[in-house]
Amino acid sequence: MSEHRTSPYDRDHVREFFAARATGWDRKFPDDGPAFAAVVAVLGLRPGDRVLDAGCGTGRALPALRAAVGPSGVVLGLDLTEEMLRTAARAGRGREAALVLADAAAPPVRSGALDAVFASGLIAHLPDPGLDLAALARTVRAGGVLALFHPVGRAALAARQGRELDAGDLRAAENLRPLLDAAGWRLTAYVDEPARFLALAVRTGG
Repeated sequence: MSEHRTSPYDRDHVREFFAARATGWDRKFPDDGPAFAAVVAVLGLRPGDRVLDAGCGTGRALPALRAAVGPSGVVLGLDLTEEMLRTAARAGRGREAALVLADAAAPPVRSGALDAVFASGLIAHLPDPGLDLAALARTVRAGGVLALFHPVGRAALAARQGRELDAGDLRAAENLRPLLDAAGWRLTAYVDEPARFLALAVRTGG
């Protein structure tokens, strides 16, 4: 998921919005591939690791994630919208990952099973960001990583959507840090520039 700001509390609206745009999504954003690959490169994934792309959309990050973990690793591409996953499968990205129709707020993954979670544009669509980030934390081992990413920064995205940045923006560092802390993550890196938003966090706890 990426680009459009929908009501964070309305899953049906999220489904409808992305379902209507799934077939043309990759054509609308044809140049994002290198940005996804660059972010995956800083996750520190190793061959054999297990990673979830939460809100994978059409699966544009899945090839880079598969390349990072190799044939012995596990890559899951999870999305709420069936049409997005169908588009991912038609693009051949089902060869890179298991495509799973599910809600990122309730990932069907056992506790501590993953080494990393990658999430592009997801946080704006979570119904309860604090609880939902905690649900993702449950799936990751202590010391595992989370990447919250968007191919453009906060100001550029707001301009694209015709809105002003406001103090309540969840992706602002002063809002995101305590949200992650309470959910079981520790923010370790934060970048907000015109061509990229990236927040990296480490899973805390034993």
